[in-house]
Amino acid sequence: QGQLIESGGGLVQTGGSLRLSCAASGRTFSSYTIGWFRQGPEKEREFVAGITRGGTTRYYADSVKGRFAISRDNAKNTVYLQMNSLKPEDTAVYSCAAGIRIYTGRYTSDFDYWGQGTQVTVSS
Repeated sequence: QGQLIESGGGLVQTGGSLRLSCAASGRTFSSYTIGWFRQGPEKEREFVAGITRGGTTRYYADSVKGRFAISRDNAKNTVYLQMNSLKPEDTAVYSCAAGIRIYTGRYTSDFDYWGQGTQVTVSS
């Protein structure tokens, strides 16, 4: 059984940028839609961005549209989340998830496998 491993989190000032990576092993990576979710302090987990198997369709939560960009490199079994113009309200643990049953999905139940998450903290 493979894994999803996130990296790239850290502490950044308001207006700064970070690029998160989600690396997969042990799976047919290109068969999965990949989603990024986040959970802030005392908040529910929420959808951030998703990308379909071949990368044809990319979709975002309204709160990050125009600031975040999701991409994938199937040859490297990796999905990226470029986060620009970061705000304090973007502070959260960011997790990636893989779903084989869906084309696009925004709910946690749409996804089958999850990473452990990486912390993103945006200071004001």
